[in-house]
Amino acid sequence: MDPCTTALIVIDVQNGFVNRHSRDAIPAIAHLVQRWQEAGGPVVFARFHNAPGSPYERITGWTDLRTAEEQAFVDELAPYVVEAAAVIDKGQSSVFTADGAQVFREAGWSDLVLCGIDTDSCVYDSAVDAYHAGYRPWIVTDACASTGGSRYHDAALLLAARNISAGQLVTSETILQQLGAQGACA
Repeated sequence: MDPCTTALIVIDVQNGFVNRHSRDAIPAIAHLVQRWQEAGGPVVFARFHNAPGSPYERITGWTDLRTAEEQAFVDELAPYVVEAAAVIDKGQSSVFTADGAQVFREAGWSDLVLCGIDTDSCVYDSAVDAYHAGYRPWIVTDACASTGGSRYHDAALLLAARNISAGQLVTSETILQQLGAQGACA
């Protein structure tokens, strides 16, 4: 994996998604983003908005992620967002909105390294959509979490291993080692 042709995709690490199950992944995510940007690799942040009348509200009754405070990126990531290659606002789980797909296509990336919240929804759905769109998705297992807890996180990784490939599940350490071996991007 070449960080110069690979983007780090940080999915929905927003205040409204941080709880007792997900908060422990934030340091690993922030460290990964910091090192990726230091190496000159592109980082894309996805930000979820739950609009009134959304399927989340109509079907499940879920009305969170509506306020500016809930939608804000966590403080640990704020310094890195200003250096982002893109910020994709979305009202769906996958980062592959029309705008997101266009960002990836125009950048010409071959691989997408995915981290964030929720492993069992937005991260998994984005990985599957990346796979179907012809990108090689990598899920950073220790830089993801589920607001539902480890049971849902682990279930998503099990499905990803089956549907995308167990070889596409990596740790932050593995990614950072490859990043260090490749050197900085021009």
